[in-house]
Amino acid sequence: MREISLHIMDIAENGITAGADCIRIVVNEACNENRLKIEINDNGKGIPENMIDKAIDPFVTTRTTRRVGLGLSLLKTAAERCEGEFTIASEPGKGTRVNAVFQYDHIDRMPLGKMADSVIMLIAGNPDVDFVYTHIVDEKDFTMDTRDIKKELEGISLTNPTVIQHLTKSIKEELSRLRQK
Repeated sequence: MREISLHIMDIAENGITAGADCIRIVVNEACNENRLKIEINDNGKGIPENMIDKAIDPFVTTRTTRRVGLGLSLLKTAAERCEGEFTIASEPGKGTRVNAVFQYDHIDRMPLGKMADSVIMLIAGNPDVDFVYTHIVDEKDFTMDTRDIKKELEGISLTNPTVIQHLTKSIKEELSRLRQK
C-alpha cells in the first residue's frame, strides 16, 4: 500500500468483517512531537489472546477466501520502518484496538493519503456501521460521527449521492482548516 489512509481503510474493514457496528478512527498529526499517530478501534468479536501474535503474521489469516492476511503486518512494518511502533490489543466479545505511530518527518514514511476519500468509502460501503473519525493536527481537531449525521438526515441514507458529496466536501474543508497556520 502506498498511503496510510489505505492501511486505515483495510484495518477498519477487518473490524467490520469481525462484526463491528462501530469503528473509531483517530489520526493525530502531532507535528510538534514529530509523530503521526493512528488509532483504529472496533467493537467486533475481538481476537482471542492466543491469536494476537498470529494476527500480525502475514502468512496466517482466519479468512477462508485467501491464505494470507497482510493488512496488520504491512502496517506494523511501515510504522517500525519509520522509527515508530505498532500495538494491537483485543478482547474477545469487545473488539480490537490497533495503534501505529510513525516518525512524522521520516524519509520512508508514506504519505497519509486521501483521508476524506477513505473515510467516505468506508461510510458509503457500510451504511449500517457507525464511524467516528477524529483528525488532530497539533492543537486543532475535528470529529465526524455518523450517528449524529444519521439523526440530522432523518431517514435519508448515508449512501445518497448528495449526502456523500456533502460529507466529502465537509471533511476536505475541515482537513484544510486543520492545516492552516
